[in-house]
Amino acid sequence: MASYVVRRVLSIALVLVLISLIVFVAIHVLPGSAATLILGEYATPESLRVLEREMGLDRPFAAQYAAWIGGVVTGDWGYSLAMKRPVTAIVGLRLRNSALLAGFALLAVVLIAIPLGTLAALRRGRWLDLAILTGSYIGISVPEFVTGMVLILVLAGPSLHLFPTGDYAPLAAGLRTWLSHLVLPALTLTLVLLAHVVRQTRSGLVEALQSAYVRTARLKGATERRVVVRHALRNGLLPAVTVIALDLGYLMGGIVVVEEVFAYPGMGRLILYAIQNRDVPLLQVSILIVAATYTFANFAADLAYAWLDPRIRYR
Repeated sequence: MASYVVRRVLSIALVLVLISLIVFVAIHVLPGSAATLILGEYATPESLRVLEREMGLDRPFAAQYAAWIGGVVTGDWGYSLAMKRPVTAIVGLRLRNSALLAGFALLAVVLIAIPLGTLAALRRGRWLDLAILTGSYIGISVPEFVTGMVLILVLAGPSLHLFPTGDYAPLAAGLRTWLSHLVLPALTLTLVLLAHVVRQTRSGLVEALQSAYVRTARLKGATERRVVVRHALRNGLLPAVTVIALDLGYLMGGIVVVEEVFAYPGMGRLILYAIQNRDVPLLQVSILIVAATYTFANFAADLAYAWLDPRIRYR
């Protein structure tokens, strides 16, 4: 297991280096420059050249990349061109907010989706299976902003007014206030992601229940509960683990629509803000963090594979 983890860590390091290079190249080939953004489009060529020299933009591309990646590694992420604040402080706050929302949503998805997918697989072809699959198809088909708006109208509307319509409240405002601002966006994400995990759990468990080792366990006299939990469910969860890992990366930076609907200050809105204002230092670090989240989420999924299925470790 140790050698397996070492190999995966080395591959992650290589992937992150390649991602950082792609991000740096992709942003710097765009027209315009950070100096133009700071001084404005009517700045004189002389003033632009002076500022570019001060910012190191006149150096060779390789030198610029080396300086940037060195700052990323050492924690010197530069200053936001639009907010005039250290990128570390801005990203740290938004990353914490996104991690909080992602944690609530993923926990709810795991606690609800895996039991539902298991029930659907065990009742394959019956009315319960059909009902769960129908609900999954509805969850996949409805866009995120529609789900969010419906929840706002029903649970935050004038008739019930159980939760606030959006924004974020710090924990210092009180536990109840803090949780109330998280319920609707977390519930929206749970309903959106639930369908994928339910379907993957069901399909993986159905395939596992038809395998030879499950038939052998039944022939040995094992109880149905032991057959499902001990033998079938561990291998049947592998497709669901993949989806959950991808969902984690999506929750950390891809939920721009949900964050806009609920005015939630997360990484998705931050990336959108950086793009709109061409805030290059903020955009580079934000994209790299989201990419790193995807990478480490897949690493966690690989470790889960190795724990659920020992054959992966041996290979």
